[in-house]
Amino acid sequence: MGDALWPSLQAPALHGDDELCTVSAHGVRVRFLDGRELLCGTSGLWNANLGYGNEAIADAASAALRDASYLSVFRYENVYARRAARELVEAAGEDTYARVIFSTSGGAANDLVMKVARHHHALRGQGQRKLVVGLRDSYHGLTFGGFALTGENLGQPVYGVDQRLVRHVSPNAPEEIRALASRQGAQIAAVVVEPVLGTGAVVLTPEYVETLLELREKHGFLLVADEVATGFGRTGSLFASQRWPAPPDVLITSKGLTNGTSAAAAVLVSRAVAEPFDASGDVLVHGETQAGTPVTCAAISATLAEMRRLDAVASARRLSARLDTALDALVAGHPRVSATTGAGCFRSIRLSAAGDDGAPLPQGEVPALVAAIRRAGALVHPSVSGVQILPALTYTDGDLDELLLRIRAGIDAYTVTGAAAVGAAAGAGAV
Repeated sequence: MGDALWPSLQAPALHGDDELCTVSAHGVRVRFLDGRELLCGTSGLWNANLGYGNEAIADAASAALRDASYLSVFRYENVYARRAARELVEAAGEDTYARVIFSTSGGAANDLVMKVARHHHALRGQGQRKLVVGLRDSYHGLTFGGFALTGENLGQPVYGVDQRLVRHVSPNAPEEIRALASRQGAQIAAVVVEPVLGTGAVVLTPEYVETLLELREKHGFLLVADEVATGFGRTGSLFASQRWPAPPDVLITSKGLTNGTSAAAAVLVSRAVAEPFDASGDVLVHGETQAGTPVTCAAISATLAEMRRLDAVASARRLSARLDTALDALVAGHPRVSATTGAGCFRSIRLSAAGDDGAPLPQGEVPALVAAIRRAGALVHPSVSGVQILPALTYTDGDLDELLLRIRAGIDAYTVTGAAAVGAAAGAGAV
């Protein structure tokens, strides 16, 4: 019985449902307690970029557990963390990044970044810089800092989340961020953006990125790339911000960091961000018990090595090109599919509502659509008026063809039966 478990973002009526209880995962397939084995179109929670059960990563984690079951970076260092930090700086660009702070999740890392930005400015005599700016419909986690920065309405007022020092502007709307910077530029500590917004898979346009870089130079805030979802090859480069004309001051990575094997995140900071701390000797007041442990850092090192061995970034680009063609054909050929968004192996499929007015699929019907696709044999995530697909970078062409066939079959089944027929047993919520 599963009635003792309280799963995340799932309606209480669905708790304990064997159809939603997983038992194992190998390669790109997940087995459920009811006996079904489904094709994973989500890379777990966007984190198993190299598929499930990678032996090199498992062996590295196993060895670290035997040799150093627990060592911390809380008032100490350990050689695993030193090595992983050095490798991350080299991979992200040692001409820009100098230091790595380990964390345990994307949400906790966003909390950490807000502290780093405010402390950095205080050391430079600009303690008035407390505001942190995010984008509407963004997602930065559900810890209290990250939850405040998250631009999607997920009930923040219910939980008493303090957003007084947070501002939100629309993505890809340069006039909004320009107006905010004009009014409060001297109070802004950091602007935090996802290169591809997780909610809806919305890509930041080159023009918008150029605006952010220009305003950073003019107003002096830190620019932060939240690459929790886009990092580790997901969009066709190791980090999406490596394609920006200039790098961000801070980079957050988490999901693909250990290929989903550990609760891990890393915050990479530039030399300019670290310098005031080094010069003053000030201590950043942050620490997490499970951050930077040997097992986590061994998994990070092994994941980076496997990314290189498997040439995963090139694989992502190849899969992306095939997705371009296949998703364009789906939009052109299916009456209910209205659009596709995203980049690389980070895509969404948007549907229209039943009827001839072209209105988007109501968000309340998305869980039923997700359930219909699951019953057709594939796992996808809910998105804005549709679903997200995030295939593993190790997908074969056959895997990708199968995923698209199963998604289409699920959309067809949903179109025929409608929300009412499958809504009662819809899987994940529409969050």
